Amino acid sequence: MREKPKKVLVAVNDLVRVGGAEMYTFDLIKAFAASKKIEVEYFTVNKGLVSEKIEAELQVPFMSQKKYDLIFATHNTTVKELFGRGPIIQICHGTILEPEQPSPLADYHVAISQEIADHLTDLGYANEVVLNGIDIKVKKPIKPIHKTLTSVLSLCQSEKANKMLRTVCDRKGLRFEAYNKHKNPTNNIEQEINNFDMVVGIGRSIYDAMACGRPSLIYDNRGYNGNKADGYLRPENFSKYVKKNCSGRYLNREYHERELIRELEKYNPEDGEKLRNIAMSHLNAYKMADQLLNTANQLNWRNRLNKWRRFATHTKLVKHAFLYKKIYALTKNEYFNRSSVSK
Repeated sequence: MREKPKKVLVAVNDLVRVGGAEMYTFDLIKAFAASKKIEVEYFTVNKGLVSEKIEAELQVPFMSQKKYDLIFATHNTTVKELFGRGPIIQICHGTILEPEQPSPLADYHVAISQEIADHLTDLGYANEVVLNGIDIKVKKPIKPIHKTLTSVLSLCQSEKANKMLRTVCDRKGLRFEAYNKHKNPTNNIEQEINNFDMVVGIGRSIYDAMACGRPSLIYDNRGYNGNKADGYLRPENFSKYVKKNCSGRYLNREYHERELIRELEKYNPEDGEKLRNIAMSHLNAYKMADQLLNTANQLNWRNRLNKWRRFATHTKLVKHAFLYKKIYALTKNEYFNRSSVSK
């Protein structure tokens, strides 16, 4: 007999706009959807631009089942929403923001960097690292880069960072453009990346650039992170910087115009191909999907026992989650009853 496909749900709090967690979710769903052994659906609290892309391009539906064999949830808010629908593996993308903190309601935790794994361990949560996955079939080199630096694309989310980068590029005679997910988002960032020689940003922006064969500069000045930089990404340093998600927190340097000029001058076109090869080996979303499915092996009796021990110290949260489910079910039934009467 053929093995019955697993019913998998991939969840994230927000799919309204383009962002790191949102596009991570899109690429993960696409990787699962490519497998004939998986029946995948998605869930989000807030639908929008990316959920429309999931349904239109991937033909993956919104949550329709009461139970799933496995749930991968980004953000503790979605863990709470989906509690009781099946085993939940929470994917943690950061250590700073509250929604990225581990939920005691989850059965197991995955970290996208060693920094996050250490944070989870310190809080008493068993976990393993599965790096940030990129769709390397779509994110790929299309146009060659120049032997000398002629253009810079910023994927920074900070106006301070972009203003300083523009000033530096004007001074160096470099073409400059910035894409900020809060102001001018794009669903097809790989097309924009391929129009430039170098990319500046942090986190997933760097991974997208690597996959497209672009030399990169790790820097941004975000409110929650501050002015942080690891500088020009030499291929041999990737294994170090990725431990902190290429966030600028590995070297933890503060950059101003002089430092940015110095790092731009390190541009080496040969690094583009090397970074592409690293992305194919270490950031392949299709490999990451298999790794995540293998984390289900951690859902054993020992881990379940640890989960119930956590429940003992988070009794209010557990009770609230169960109460929330009952209220949601009642309001949903009331809505359907009213709808049928009105018809």
